[in-house]
Amino acid sequence: MGKRRKFTNEFKLEAVRLAERGDTPVAQVARELDLHETVLRRWMSLYGESAGAKRMTPEEHDELIRLRREVRRVTMERDILKKAVGIFSKELP
Repeated sequence: MGKRRKFTNEFKLEAVRLAERGDTPVAQVARELDLHETVLRRWMSLYGESAGAKRMTPEEHDELIRLRREVRRVTMERDILKKAVGIFSKELP
């Protein structure tokens, strides 16, 4: 299995700009950039003009992912602390 490629935010935005220009089909733009068409279409839905009000910059998308992971971790820590309080409160006379 191949190694997952990382793309810069500038590359993503430029790829979306090329695809949205409309003079070349999205599939052809994806082939020329050595991308899978679904990847390019996902970027278009996230960062493109058609995204409208839900449009995010790549930096905002990365931050959203980071914050969701942090919330998941903090929630787990809270749940562990709740269980610990329950266990230790039963041991008190």
